[in-house]
Amino acid sequence: MIRQRVVVHGQVQGVGFRYSVLRMAQQREVAGWISNRADGAVEAVFEGDEAAVDGLVDLCRAGPRGAEVERVDVSEEEPEGLTGFSVR
Repeated sequence: MIRQRVVVHGQVQGVGFRYSVLRMAQQREVAGWISNRADGAVEAVFEGDEAAVDGLVDLCRAGPRGAEVERVDVSEEEPEGLTGFSVR
């Protein structure tokens, strides 16, 4: 199990970004959360199988239709044993 924190910069709010990630996280059985930040970015934490987490990070790099991703910052963290995935 791995844990990654992702901050996505660009035109990423108001385009269904969080709910696209939510659906994929549920399909891949990845735990964590995603939320809009006051600075216009979207921040997420993913915990789960490495391949599943990598797939979610790739989705964040591409973004859903309508998003314009400028930069994605990814950092490794120690897993906390989260369960479920939520939109904050």
